[in-house]
Amino acid sequence: MDKELILVPRATLDIYRFEEDGLTCYEFNATECQPPEPMVNSIVCLNLLKSENDRLIVTYFHEPTPLYDRISDKYSYKSVELDSGDVRVVFKLV
Repeated sequence: MDKELILVPRATLDIYRFEEDGLTCYEFNATECQPPEPMVNSIVCLNLLKSENDRLIVTYFHEPTPLYDRISDKYSYKSVELDSGDVRVVFKLV
């Protein structure tokens, strides 16, 4: 799987795009930054999701509960705690 670094206006972190199992995935790692950077980048990148086959995958240093409250009407998500204690969340359009 080849991940392509893409330019996303207003994003401050490296955003990658790749194809997997017929899905277009966008991904970034927010474990090394401080608030509000993870939420800002998440909201910017959620706008990349245009179809049911698009996913945003983000690794956070903790569960982004305040973000969930802001997006629940348009996006669904699944989170899993990693062995490192970080949290990986996969977002998709509702």
